Formats: sequence, structure tokens, C-alpha cells
Amino acid sequence: MKTTHIHVISVKGRAREFVELHDQVETSVTLLDSLESFLSTFQNDLSAVSGQISDLQSRSQDIDSRLKSRKRIEKPLSSLIDDLTIPPPLAKLILDTDVGEPWIPAIGDLERMLDTLKVRMRVKAARDMANVAEGLRIVASTKLRGFFLALLRPIRGSMSTNMQVIQTSVLIKYKRLYTFLQRQAPDVAHEIQRAYVTAARTYYETGFRRYIRSLGWIKARTVEKLEPITLGPFDKENSPSASRLAYASLDGPGVTLAYMADDKIHKEPIEALLRSLMLVLMDNATAEYTFVTTFFAVEPTSSSFPANGPQSPTSLLSPGDTTFDDRRSNGDSENGGITPTLNKKFTSLMGASSQSNNPKEEQASMDAMWKQILDPTLEYCQTFVRSVLDPVPPVIPLLTMIRLTEEVVAEVQKRSCPPLETFTFRLRIEMWPVFQKAMSEHVDALKKLAEGATSGFFSRGTETSTPQICNRYIFIFNAFVALTSQPDETMIFSNLLRLRNELEKLIVTHSDKVMDLKGQATTASSLYEVLLQGLNRGTQPITHPKAQAELAYWREKEEDARKRMIAANRGRHQARKP
Repeated sequence: MKTTHIHVISVKGRAREFVELHDQVETSVTLLDSLESFLSTFQNDLSAVSGQISDLQSRSQDIDSRLKSRKRIEKPLSSLIDDLTIPPPLAKLILDTDVGEPWIPAIGDLERMLDTLKVRMRVKAARDMANVAEGLRIVASTKLRGFFLALLRPIRGSMSTNMQVIQTSVLIKYKRLYTFLQRQAPDVAHEIQRAYVTAARTYYETGFRRYIRSLGWIKARTVEKLEPITLGPFDKENSPSASRLAYASLDGPGVTLAYMADDKIHKEPIEALLRSLMLVLMDNATAEYTFVTTFFAVEPTSSSFPANGPQSPTSLLSPGDTTFDDRRSNGDSENGGITPTLNKKFTSLMGASSQSNNPKEEQASMDAMWKQILDPTLEYCQTFVRSVLDPVPPVIPLLTMIRLTEEVVAEVQKRSCPPLETFTFRLRIEMWPVFQKAMSEHVDALKKLAEGATSGFFSRGTETSTPQICNRYIFIFNAFVALTSQPDETMIFSNLLRLRNELEKLIVTHSDKVMDLKGQATTASSLYEVLLQGLNRGTQPITHPKAQAELAYWREKEEDARKRMIAANRGRHQARKP
């Protein structure tokens, strides 16, 4: 009991502490209830925020997907908008300005736009813009037509116009504009092409007609025709000089100009006149062919159409520096020209050229166009060449002209002008039979002279001409060797061999007319000595195999004649002994 009492008294003594502890516990419970309520609310709020975050993540993924999709179509859409948009400066340039250098890049942009609109015709906006672009195409084609036709007026209007300057400095610069017409307005391109052919044909026809007429006047002042090797005395001054052999080369003397015909005493050898004509023809014809194949060549697609600035005029180089200038012609020359009539065949060829991708067909089309331009010119040249060959000129000028044509053919091959190469080669082929005929006349003349001598008709006048015949043979041989670099050229050296054989027969016949053996050998030896001295003084290279063979041949004949002279002297001394 006492213990219990003590415990009660102790508890009562600490009651206040227990009450405070109770209050604290209740306060803690209250706080825990509040915290529980707060945590419950926070959990509810956190769940709501988590839902919002999930929603935002979904929306973010959706926005990101839409952004990627838009980025994927951004470039195609931008390209489509650019393709379907006609820049106002481009439209203003074509509609409000005249054709000039700014048109060169602009017309490329217009053509690319036209091609793009054709590809995108499934898009409604492209169909709407196609009408506007078509209007610009029509305006551009109309202005380009007038522009190119205006560029051709100086060619049609005056022979003093420098054709190659217009071609290389003007027309080639605007080649891209003509290419636009070839692809977008072929009818206009064909019209311009026909107009150019007509103007160029008249230009060259008139110019070469006047030039060839002037050459004809000069040619008429000096008439050279073939004379047999046995006819008349040999006059070195009146025979073709070695300096005239330079006319066989393209790098020889300067050409004969048309105004030189005004000088009544001015003369030129026929090979110089032919050389002048061939050089002028070669330079003009090859330059024209280069221009035609460059300017009128059809470009199959516009994908290669460059967008940069104008093409350099130096992209077409003239193959030669010689151009025909009518200012060198006579002042009283007619101003008109023969206007050609284009046939249906040529028109069809031009029409086919714009659609042909076959290189051979396009080459044939360009060749046909070149021939339409230069056919009258080639006819005039061919007529002049035939007038040079009739009457037949001496064999040395004739061979000089043949060598000249060979040089021209080689140069034309380098300049890649097949039609002119064919024409020149045909002229060369026509000259060879004339040369063969002329050489046969020389051989026949020697043969007849030798036969006349054996028949007793070898007159005293003929005797004096034998050394002169030898001199003529020397002159012909030296010139032929100088003009022939190939030692195995049959046409030349077979004729020289025939001529030499007949000359040898003539020398033998001539020496046999002397009564005594010593006189015969002396006469033959003197003639052989004339031949040897003349051949040694020749202008031909002494290393030429044919020259060496010829010297060896006549040297052997001369030594044989000397041996006969010595034998005749010994026989005479033996006959005088008793």
C-alpha cells in the first residue's frame, strides 16, 4: 500500500507534465492530420501536373513531327514557288526593253521557266502561270526576230561590210538567243536562217564575182601557153623563173588585190592569180563553215543552257586573216548582186535539222547550208580555174598550181571544212590530165624531131637548137624536183624519164650527123657537159634522190663520150703512123 501511495503521489506530482505531454501529442496528431491532408492534396496536384506534363510531351512530339514534315517539304515547296513565279524584273526586261546583252542571261531564265512549267502542268498554279509565260515567249520571239533580221541588213546593203566581224563580234555573241528560238520558236529560227543564207549568198557571190573579174583583167595582159620543148629558141628571161615556184606554197608572196587591176601595166603570172583566188576562197569559205557549224548547230536540250553572261566573241576564230573587202574593187563596179532562190529541198533540210539528234544528219544539214551559201562562188572559182587551164599553160606553172591545190587541200583538212576540201580536190584532179597531156606533147615533139633528123630533115637551124633544148630540159627538171618532195611520185618522174629518154635519142641522133668519130664523141660530150653544168646549178636540193640519180646518169654518158673521144684519137694517131 505504501508503495502504491508513493506511486500515486509521484504521478500526481508529474500530472502537469503528463498534461503537457498530452497536449503535445494532440498537437502532433493535429499536425500529422494536417500534413496528411496536405500530402494528399499535393499528391492530387502532382498527379494533375503529371498528366499535364504527359499532355505537353504528346503535344511536343506532335509539333516536332509536324516541323519535320514541313522541313521535308520546305525545299520542294520553295522550288515550286520559284518555278511558278515570274520575277518582275525579267518580265519588265522582256516587255519594255530592246534586245541587248542583258537579254542573254534573262532569256536563259525564261527558257528554263518555260520548260519547268511544261513539266509541272499537273499543278493548277503552273497552268495559270503558263499563259503568262507563253505571252512572254511570244514577245521575246517577236523581238528576237526583228533583232536578228536587223543584224543582217548591213550584209545585204553594202559590200564594204566586214562579214567576219559581224559573225565573230556580233552574231556569235548572241548565239544563245538564237538557240532559244531554235527550241522555243523553230519557225522564227528557220526564217532567220533562210534570211542569213540569202544575205550571205549574195554577199559572197557579188564579192567574188568582182574579185575574179579583176583577176581576169590582169590575166588577160599576160598570155602564157604551152609550147613544145623543141619550138623556138630558149630565152631564160621569158621562161618561168625559179622565183615563181614560191607560188606553190601558202606561205609565199602576198595575194593580188582587186584594186591592182586598175593599174593598166600591172601584170601577174597565172599561178600567182590562182594562188590569190585560192587563198581568198579558203579563208572566207572555211571561216563561213566554222560560223555556220557553230551558230546554227542545234543544241538538243536546254539543260546545258548556261545562265552566266554573254558568250565571248573570240569563241569563233577565223581560220585566216584574209577577208574580201569590196573597197579594193573598182569604183565603177555594179552594186547589185544575183539574189538566190531557195528551193524546197533546202527548206526541208533546215526543218529537219532542228529535230535531228544524229550527228551525221546534222553534219549533212550544215554542209547543205554551206553549199547553198557558196555554190555561186564555187562556180565562179571553177570557171576561172578552167580559164587558166585553157589554153594549156607551160608545164612548170601548171605543176606549181597543182602543188598549190595540194597545199590548200591539206590546210582545209586542218580547218575541218569537208565541202571545200572536196571542191579543191576535184580541181586538183582536173589539173592532172592537163599536165599529162602537156608532158606528152613535149615527149612527142622530141620524138618527132629525132625521127626527122634520121630521115634527113635535120636542118642547120635545128642543130643550133639542140643545146637550147637541153637547157629547157634542165629548167624543167630542176623545177619539177624543186616542186616534188617525194622521190617516188610516179606521175612526175615517169614523165621526166620519158622526156630524158627522148632527149638522149635526140643527142645521139644529133652527134651521129658528124662525119668523124671524134667529132661525134665531142659533140655528144659537149651536150652532156651542158646538162651536167645546168643540173649542178639548179635550185633543187642536191640531196634529192632523183637529182643525184639524174646527175649520175648524165655523168656516165659524158664519161662514155670522153672514152670514145680518146679511142678516136688513138685510132687517128695509129692511122698516121707509116
